[in-house]
Amino acid sequence: MSQAKENAALAALDFVEDGMVLGLGSGSTAEIFIEHLGERVAGGLKIECVPTSQQTADCARENGVPLVDIDRVSGIQLTVDGADEVDPMFSLIKGGGACLLREKIVAHASERMIVIVDNSKIVEKLGKFPLPVEVDPFGVALTAEQIYAALRASGCENGQTVLRQNKEGTGPLITDGGHYIVDCKCELIPDPAETAHLLDRIPGVMEHGLFIDLSSVVIVGEDDHARVMELKRE
Repeated sequence: MSQAKENAALAALDFVEDGMVLGLGSGSTAEIFIEHLGERVAGGLKIECVPTSQQTADCARENGVPLVDIDRVSGIQLTVDGADEVDPMFSLIKGGGACLLREKIVAHASERMIVIVDNSKIVEKLGKFPLPVEVDPFGVALTAEQIYAALRASGCENGQTVLRQNKEGTGPLITDGGHYIVDCKCELIPDPAETAHLLDRIPGVMEHGLFIDLSSVVIVGEDDHARVMELKRE
């Protein structure tokens, strides 16, 4: 286990309050957070949690973290999630774990989103990590062509699209929602908001991994501590 990820996850616990409804993100750092959250629950913390993936739900159950169906909550006070890249304005690339649609639904429904990462995820410009786009299987080749055109139109240096395969290599990866993932090798995304806008207009795109104006706190784990960075949004 990375000590930097551990420190980021531990620092996020300071934002959790009794009685909250929490959104639980997906990925390795989020799972470390869930493990420590389970220790707090065992100690008497009263919370309910909405998972963003089946894997997250399984991790929560293993650690004794109580879950609630998203359709049974009136609001989510706090979501804690990881990211694949974070820029200075806290714009994110997410979706390396193929859970981006549900992660974005939960993030949008939350009063506050905290991102926990190690220092390797902090970048000046987004795009080196391939941008995941969740698409409907119907007409996937046509959708991929439109994605490529949108990326180029928004100034991305490359935009090559690759259909993500499952771990067995027997076919396309299928998300929890029954969709495919197209990974876009952008290299550089100069205007994430414009790229997000153009991708949003493509009918076959269910969601994309650009998370814009959603996070107000980023916790960066280091080997011996964690840095808590806050961005004031109007």
